[in-house]
Amino acid sequence: QVQLVESGGGLVQAGGSLRLSCAASGSIWSMYPMSWYRQAPGKQPEWVALISRDGGTNYADSVKGRFTISRDNVKNTVYLQMNSLKPEDTAVYYCRGTTTQAFYWAQGTQVTVSS
Repeated sequence: QVQLVESGGGLVQAGGSLRLSCAASGSIWSMYPMSWYRQAPGKQPEWVALISRDGGTNYADSVKGRFTISRDNVKNTVYLQMNSLKPEDTAVYYCRGTTTQAFYWAQGTQVTVSS
């Protein structure tokens, strides 16, 4: 079945780095764009980054220059490398894959950045 499984969240000090992974199965994910979203407590979900099937990328202004989205189509895995983390980056991060007929969400992973 369609499944997106995240890993890599945790607690890090401001200025540190984390790498999130999203392992996808159940579809031909290399054909579709993949995205990262995040949601902080009490706030609306925020789009963070997108990667197209050919590797082109787009980022929210809040993370541009600090975060990098990438994908490995052999492993069917998308990554979010987060550098120079700030306390305002604290949120639950979600991987999303979008097919021609539906979108699918991973379970979410908590990222907490301490000051």
